[in-house]
Amino acid sequence: MPCGVWKSPVRAMHGLANGSYRMQKGEYSDRPADAITLFETFDGPDSSYPDGLIVDEGIRQLDQLWEQRNDQPFFLAVGVIRPHLPFGAPKKYLDLYADKTLPAIAHPEKPTGTSTWHRSGEFFKYQRGGNDPRTDPVFALKARKHYAACVSYADSNVGKILDRLKELDPDNETIVVLWGDHGFHLGEHAIWGKHCLFEESLRSPLIIRSPNSKISNAKTSSAKTFIQKSNSIVESVDIFPTLCALTGIETPADLAGQSLLSTLSDPASMGRPAISYRGNMATIRTATHRLIAHPDGANELYDHTVDPGEAVNIAGSQKELVDELRSQLNSRVKMTE
Repeated sequence: MPCGVWKSPVRAMHGLANGSYRMQKGEYSDRPADAITLFETFDGPDSSYPDGLIVDEGIRQLDQLWEQRNDQPFFLAVGVIRPHLPFGAPKKYLDLYADKTLPAIAHPEKPTGTSTWHRSGEFFKYQRGGNDPRTDPVFALKARKHYAACVSYADSNVGKILDRLKELDPDNETIVVLWGDHGFHLGEHAIWGKHCLFEESLRSPLIIRSPNSKISNAKTSSAKTFIQKSNSIVESVDIFPTLCALTGIETPADLAGQSLLSTLSDPASMGRPAISYRGNMATIRTATHRLIAHPDGANELYDHTVDPGEAVNIAGSQKELVDELRSQLNSRVKMTE
């Protein structure tokens, strides 16, 4: 990871333009830890922010791997940081949203009763000029547009890598996987951040492009691109065994994930329940429901067939389903008090 003027990965992770970054515990500076702004733009090149350096290095390594491949497979992972707090991106990406109207924030109310709601502590540590997006819709819209600018900046950087790959591999023989490590709340459930077990925190992008004939319905023509969307529930740990299956590499026996070849062959397949956890709380998501289990025995149950926003906890009226899902969850993750 090239860190440039940010000097270390942790500073680059929380970096703004030209070497500015969020202080970490134990670091010393002439400014307090909460002095860095929540969002900014800088009218400069993509390399003004850490992702510009990361993508340039990714392309350099891609060229090197391609040159040295000798008809052997290669593997390259490039980690694009944005979108990430603080929200910083070159000005040209914010300009894309200057006159745009964003959708209203879905289910912005704070949940009642037991939930994994939190006070958005990380978000509110940044300097905001006293503004609070929970009570100030103008500031909320401004914050969301800066987040959108970060997404467009990330999209542009991914595009640079794919453009170079197309130049090197015009026949599109390379498997490409794009995924995110988590989601993010921009006001949903009155949360600004992640660190909870609602859908917005846990759902993340996953796109797989494979020309591989191991996919039973794969099209062999390179003249067309076939895009299919799947609503299958899968887990990030499924990516490793999927790559093994697509490349013919022996899959290690102790992997937690499962190959997604069946989903790639049949996007309508149901997938399998996915688990996530946060501290001593855990959740299981099926095709129709989410159960969030708390260590004191409390439960949240949401029916995604009628309540995709997870606004109405029906655990009290669905004891059998709660018990069944909690049993599945307990078989995969240990709950502690």
